[in-house]
Amino acid sequence: MPTDLSPTARALRTLEILQFRTAGVTADELASSLGVTERAARRYIGILREAGIPVHSTRGPHGGYRLGRGARLPPVVFTEPEALGLVMAVLDAQPTAADPDADDLVAAALGKVIRALPERVGRQAAALREHASAVPDQNPARPDPALTSMLVAAGAERRRVLITYRSGSGNEWEAEVDPWAVVVRHGRWYLLCHSHRADAVRTYRIDRVRAVRQTAHGFEMPEGLDPVAALEENLGKGWEFATRVAFEAPMADVAQWIRPPMGRLEPSGDGCVLVGSTRNPTMYAQEWLAQLPFAFRVEGGQELRAAVEALARRFTAAVTDPP
Repeated sequence: MPTDLSPTARALRTLEILQFRTAGVTADELASSLGVTERAARRYIGILREAGIPVHSTRGPHGGYRLGRGARLPPVVFTEPEALGLVMAVLDAQPTAADPDADDLVAAALGKVIRALPERVGRQAAALREHASAVPDQNPARPDPALTSMLVAAGAERRRVLITYRSGSGNEWEAEVDPWAVVVRHGRWYLLCHSHRADAVRTYRIDRVRAVRQTAHGFEMPEGLDPVAALEENLGKGWEFATRVAFEAPMADVAQWIRPPMGRLEPSGDGCVLVGSTRNPTMYAQEWLAQLPFAFRVEGGQELRAAVEALARRFTAAVTDPP
């Protein structure tokens, strides 16, 4: 059990332990399961009671804490298409969940859902899980669920946090941030925040966050914030290599092909210019510029110019007859 779970997460874990135990659970047993002291375990019981969950305690050799009547959730009933759709979505997002014996949180959760389904529906879902072949992602970037939960909770409570972050190059630092939102984009989980270290908007990949600590400071959410739009806009800023690409085509035509991470499109004479930055000029040239159906000229960014020249040489060589 991770030692950096929030009190809310530990309280929910306490509830889960009580739900799956028919006999009473002592404070000592709770403390052992949660990895905390008995005093802390009693505090999480208090959190559940404050939330209106009936937790009773009895003395004696068979005593302990147990849930009162009405505390268990009613059964959730899925139709067969709903159940199969859920299994398919899980396997699509995390192929390792196909293995019921995998040491994986999602695989364990999927197994619980399948076992809780009515027999006929559960049999179909289990067969799908067993026989569908899923190719594992070669570059998985799955964030820690506990850390993600802490960031979401801090954002909901408008509470500033200290995060320990490790970049793709291995550099590690600590930043004090206002966690505005958690956004999922193309399979990546991002934290959109205001960094007090940089005094600017920042986006951090949550799979690279190593630790989260909540502070006593609150923050105000920017008025009218659109987290997805703000993330897209910010992803095109502040990278190592500047880019400037000019188009002679009308700005309205070019704009339909430009995504925010590519930069900011501005009018220029009879055409327009795309101003941005990138950490990977080769990718910018091969995956972004090569797909645009317009003539363009790289006016700024020596690294991007070199990447475009290299790409042009490759394509020219591909259609040049050998001597």
